[in-house]
Amino acid sequence: MDYKNYIKDYIDKVIQVLNLIDKDAVNDVLKEIINAYEREGIIYIFGNGGSAATASHFANDFNKGISEYTDKKFKFLCLNDNIPTLTAIANDIGYEEIYSFQLRGRLEKDDLVIGISGSGNSKNVINALQYANENGIRTIGITGYDGGRVSRMVDVSLNVPINNMQITEDIHMIFDHLIMTVLYQVWGIVGH
Repeated sequence: MDYKNYIKDYIDKVIQVLNLIDKDAVNDVLKEIINAYEREGIIYIFGNGGSAATASHFANDFNKGISEYTDKKFKFLCLNDNIPTLTAIANDIGYEEIYSFQLRGRLEKDDLVIGISGSGNSKNVINALQYANENGIRTIGITGYDGGRVSRMVDVSLNVPINNMQITEDIHMIFDHLIMTVLYQVWGIVGH
């Protein structure tokens, strides 16, 4: 069997959706991340499943990737990276609190909270963003589909407007590398 038509369809759909991305929203996310960096705030990031992997990748790319070339370092903290903490909270308190519990008593005014949810309706992401909002902390939601509740509760919403989780997650990773690349260019980091 020849799979090239399926391959072409998928690539064409990714390109089509990329052309629908709100560039102002990407720009606003960049500004929020740079502002938190300049304030020396902690940037908390988290998600579930593939979004957890994306959150972890963001933290890696900023804590090592960009920070390797800067005197002042990014302070990304991925809340889904500590499995013992996650499972203890999920077991003893509830899965819906795995991120909000980790933020309690830790947030400072200069911090930034980024929740990633493909559907925009992940209860644990919503609870953490709500806690940040209640404490006056800037929030970003990175979503797909129609953005769900997350898109309506954050300061900046970055949405992939498609009802397809795979393409949503693909483009969420593009956001990470796009933002990273813009910073390399703006900051004159050679070779990137």
